[in-house]
Amino acid sequence: MKALDVGAKSGDHAAMQGLEFIITHQKPKDDEAVERLHARAFGPGRYARTAFRIREQAGQSEGLAFVAHVGSLLVAAVQLTPIRIGARPAFMLGPLTVDPPFEGKGIGRALLERCAHSARALGSTLILLVGDEAYYKRSGYRRVPMGQITLPGPVDPMRLLALELEPGALATMRGEVRGGV
Repeated sequence: MKALDVGAKSGDHAAMQGLEFIITHQKPKDDEAVERLHARAFGPGRYARTAFRIREQAGQSEGLAFVAHVGSLLVAAVQLTPIRIGARPAFMLGPLTVDPPFEGKGIGRALLERCAHSARALGSTLILLVGDEAYYKRSGYRRVPMGQITLPGPVDPMRLLALELEPGALATMRGEVRGGV
């Protein structure tokens, strides 16, 4: 097996660090397993998080949620949510969740690459997320300058990160994040 081609079609296989997995679009049959994965990773407090509220406001976007399976086991999930930053469209990524026994195997990174490819294909110039800079910077995310982009609730500004899908895109984004386009 070869490493995942970020332009790969849904259902392509990948082998990273000796572990074979498949990434597909999330389907309704995956919803319960994804919810259990999120509950284990984030607990009941996840519903109060600002990023969760933005995703809830925007609703689920068909074709923008991905899952990874090892055999028949769903081991990771991620989604992109259409947002507006001020008047400009973008995507918010998250939550990215990898089941702990499968962390460090390249699955999270492959899901990030799939999201970036999908967002580019839809003409987006930026993906925003709230997360750990040390983890996400390996995939090109960088901290948003303080006060440039705000969320409608409490967020540690040191954890607000962006991936430019087009050079200079972050400099054009200013204002509050709202769900939906």
